[in-house]
Amino acid sequence: MADDLENIRRRRLEQLQQQQAAQQQMAPGDMQAVMQQEQARAEMDAKKQALLRQILTPEARERLNTLKMSRKEMVEQLESQLITLAQNGRIQSKIDDEKLKQLLVQLQPPKREPTIKRM
Repeated sequence: MADDLENIRRRRLEQLQQQQAAQQQMAPGDMQAVMQQEQARAEMDAKKQALLRQILTPEARERLNTLKMSRKEMVEQLESQLITLAQNGRIQSKIDDEKLKQLLVQLQPPKREPTIKRM
C-alpha cells in the first residue's frame, strides 16, 4: 500500500514537472498574449456582472447564481439575452424573482410525456 502511494506521488510529481517545463518553454510573447486574453475575459465578466446587478433584483441574481451550478448553458443564454435587452433599452424596470421564473419557464424546452405501449 505504501508502494502504491509512493508511485502515485511520483507520477503526480512528474506530471507537475512536465507542465512547468512546458510553461517555461512557451515564448514570452505567447505568455503575454495568454495573460492579455485572461485579463480581457475577466474585464468582460466584470462588466457583465455589473450590468446584471443593474437589471436584476438581489433575489433574482441569487436564483440565477444557484441555477448556474446545474444549468450553466441555459443561464449563460438567459444572461446574454437580458444584457442585449437592457442595452437596447427594452427593460424598463428591474427584473424580480417572479419575472425571472417566468423567463426560465419559457426558456425550458417542452417536456415530452413518456408513452408506454403494451404489446
